[in-house]
Amino acid sequence: MAGFRSLARQVRDPRSDLALRRYSLRKCLERFAPYGHRATWDHLCVRHGIGPEDRSPDPARLMRALDELEAARAVWLGYEAGFAERRRREKHDGLRRPGAFDDWHRRSWGGNGVARCEDPAVHPSAPLAEVLSRLITALESAPGTSCPVCAGADLRWLHEPWSGPVCTDCGIVVPQPVLTPRALATARSTPRRDLASVA
Repeated sequence: MAGFRSLARQVRDPRSDLALRRYSLRKCLERFAPYGHRATWDHLCVRHGIGPEDRSPDPARLMRALDELEAARAVWLGYEAGFAERRRREKHDGLRRPGAFDDWHRRSWGGNGVARCEDPAVHPSAPLAEVLSRLITALESAPGTSCPVCAGADLRWLHEPWSGPVCTDCGIVVPQPVLTPRALATARSTPRRDLASVA
């Protein structure tokens, strides 16, 4: 099975058929899809003017979409390296079991769904790398009361209690560690309403 970098080379190969290059970009999302596979694909299509079902898209647009995905992956890999270093230090100091704070990281291993979007058509409009940078900054800061990606304050719990509240402004599932206990309680008690598309 090809890895992300190998698939990215296929997307860049000007000698390849456009349908294969598009397919390779979709396969990249099986290795790294911050919003989830469908939402990340929708985001890239919207931002770069690619028809979601277009089998022969403009190669320049494919390249811009790949560049955005690779920039976001670089941000995530930097976070992963820092996380691994922190865990090594904690283990050296005798802390073998990760804390509750790290539950979010375990569920988003590899960067898939790190900023999961509940509805594939509702996602942040900012570049993926910027969204991940904001999320990582929030994870490394004191908990807040709003969405770390768009600063939206309307957070609602839609599904599983372990997942987290959904920001009704940008559509991401906000990681619980970035919110104060009061913000989490408010999100749990707020009635559900449908998300509106921001893409």
